[in-house]
Amino acid sequence: MNYLTTLLKQNQSLFHTSDLALLWNISNKNTLYTTIKRYVKKKALHRIHKGYYSTKPIAEIDPILLGIGYIHDYAYLTTESILSSSGVINQYSTTITLVSNKSINFSLLDTNYIVRKMKPELLYNDYGIELSEKGYKIATPERALVDMIYYNSNFHVDNKDRVNLEEVIKIKKILNIK
Repeated sequence: MNYLTTLLKQNQSLFHTSDLALLWNISNKNTLYTTIKRYVKKKALHRIHKGYYSTKPIAEIDPILLGIGYIHDYAYLTTESILSSSGVINQYSTTITLVSNKSINFSLLDTNYIVRKMKPELLYNDYGIELSEKGYKIATPERALVDMIYYNSNFHVDNKDRVNLEEVIKIKKILNIK
């Protein structure tokens, strides 16, 4: 079996070591690590972080996809990232903020990530969540505000006119957030 052909046929470009083991059907860890090392040396795989690889050069990967892939679980872009980019808050942050079923802070390359843990019944409720053109899930400004209120009920909004307040109230009711 040609591992490289199998790898390049995939619709994704980001892989964890466990993904590669499944994809290549390799159960022997020595064989797996040797194969990965060879492909990294040939530049068919690019090491992003220990146990995390890409078939594309790292500079070509969207930092949000990189962070969501690193989490290796369901996550979406929300809170400060969305509120800042949509003008709801004036503070600009280069940190990418995500929610998932675990809480973790990490850095990849020159990008910092904050991942907040959210209760499953809220996390997996897709109301106010859209699919971006790049393939990851992203909160609407209204959902991002509700997510932020979930974490901090006293959160300050700089520009309330940048969100539909009726939609915020509707989302809070749907998600049962006070």
